[in-house]
Amino acid sequence: MSAFFCDLHIHSCLSPCAEEEMMPGNIAGVAKLNGLDIAALTDHNTCGNCASFFAACENYGVVPVAGMELTTSEDVHLVCLFRTLSDATAFSEAVDHRRIRIKNKPEIFGRQLLIDLDDEPCGEEEHLLINATTLPLEEAAELCQLHRGIAIPAHIDREANGLLSTLGGMPEKPDFPTIEVKDAASLVKLAQEHPILHAKRAIVSSDAHRLWEIAEPGYALNLPCDKHAGAQEVRDQLIDYLSGQRGGHI
Repeated sequence: MSAFFCDLHIHSCLSPCAEEEMMPGNIAGVAKLNGLDIAALTDHNTCGNCASFFAACENYGVVPVAGMELTTSEDVHLVCLFRTLSDATAFSEAVDHRRIRIKNKPEIFGRQLLIDLDDEPCGEEEHLLINATTLPLEEAAELCQLHRGIAIPAHIDREANGLLSTLGGMPEKPDFPTIEVKDAASLVKLAQEHPILHAKRAIVSSDAHRLWEIAEPGYALNLPCDKHAGAQEVRDQLIDYLSGQRGGHI
């Protein structure tokens, strides 16, 4: 078992609510400076910058995870994380068919910048990414699992788009083995109000939209692999843990 420091919820400049300085290269560089071993890119309703994020993380020696912060039809946010970049890309293409097309207004919502493998802007997403998709919660979780990923209710300690505040509680179906919070201290009170959370694993992530918000040193997880294992082995062990299998937090 080895300890890995993680931040599994970070937005790039493709998310309109994120700062334009959130280029994949900048994110990877700050992740390295902050002592992170694993970092996940989770833009709203797309994995469009994940390929450039993988390239940047390889340069800095950070294990990259391709992900997405999906907005369900109920307006619940799910962090969806994947074993491989190709799994995430296929999931992103499937979600793209379930997006509601609203023309983005950059002057109101912010620009949605696509970044190439050289970490340079190469285009903009035309349609707004932060609105809800037509995927209901259960179908969204199933679609994520179909693409070998894990869906995690995001920032459940937050009012906006948190599963608990939006639905009033944790549903029995779908079964989410892991939940995410922004503040670890909130878990005690949440578990008192929602006893089902005692059976869940919890992670703490930054939901960073600015470089200074990226976690330092991150949330520590014990994974059953060597600290210097290959990136794919680390990702596989991470997804196994988040899916309710082995490993644990420190």
